[in-house]
Amino acid sequence: MSKLAIQYVSPEDVRPYAGNARTHSKRQIRQIADSIQRFGFTNPLLVSGNREVVAGHGRLVAAKLLGLASVPIVVLADMTEADRRAYVIADNKLAELRGGIATPWRSNCNFFRTCSSMTSRLQASRSARLT
Repeated sequence: MSKLAIQYVSPEDVRPYAGNARTHSKRQIRQIADSIQRFGFTNPLLVSGNREVVAGHGRLVAAKLLGLASVPIVVLADMTEADRRAYVIADNKLAELRGGIATPWRSNCNFFRTCSSMTSRLQASRSARLT
């Protein structure tokens, strides 16, 4: 495996992978664009040797929405076409399993909701055994 190097290219020099299964809503693209404006482009696009997006389709669309002159890319030139297809599927599946970006308050709310639900069931179970 070769070392990864970040290059900067025009968003117009990168093309989306036609077989990408994951789509982004307008709201998600706006959120990605807002994140790029606030924090910068901190996560490069992963592209094939011919600059076809392997991962980062939403970031590419957001960059175009913002009118960015350049985007960071990492070229995965050593990947075969089969490897790229497998990576796209795996990357999208991991994103799906992640369920989106969890904010600390959402994670905490979900944690406390789960704990509360478990406590309620435990109390109901105990009550049923005592009667």
